[in-house]
Amino acid sequence: MVHVRRKFVDIYESEGSAIAEEAIKRIAALYAVEKEARYTPAEDRAALRQEKAKLIFDDLEAWLALQLPKISGKSSLAAAIRYALGRMPKARAYLEDGQLELDNNICERSIRLVTLGRKNYLFMGSKGGGDAAAIAYTLIETCRMNKIDPKAWLRWVLARVADHKMTQLEDLMPWN
Repeated sequence: MVHVRRKFVDIYESEGSAIAEEAIKRIAALYAVEKEARYTPAEDRAALRQEKAKLIFDDLEAWLALQLPKISGKSSLAAAIRYALGRMPKARAYLEDGQLELDNNICERSIRLVTLGRKNYLFMGSKGGGDAAAIAYTLIETCRMNKIDPKAWLRWVLARVADHKMTQLEDLMPWN
């Protein structure tokens, strides 16, 4: 949803569109519910979303569908509305599952350093070196997301992996 919002913000800042402004306000209402739900158990988040966010989400989707025929199909606003309407069916799942997020900001923040250094990684020495770096970064971020010290986990895994069955590598993953 953050990418949907960004498209409307860009249009509002460049064109001052009232429709874009209204879309931003409606999306902000969804984020207000998320702020209220933050740090609560998944079941409570899902219940709160059903109670408050579902109506906002449904209204936003219906309102966007009504706005589309009113504007030029070639405009950037129409493109933003089509983009939003195309993503809303998949985004709807967050309303029922308290473990899902409204956006992927947590993931994007966790890979920010990798993304910023992308050009540097082109020169890792070889494709194999780049692949190895990608695997290492993925494991490190997975550890961090599971609140595990990556160095301690790596020491632990390296002490066990030689004698571990290949079919049971899942047991060595950070979330286990």
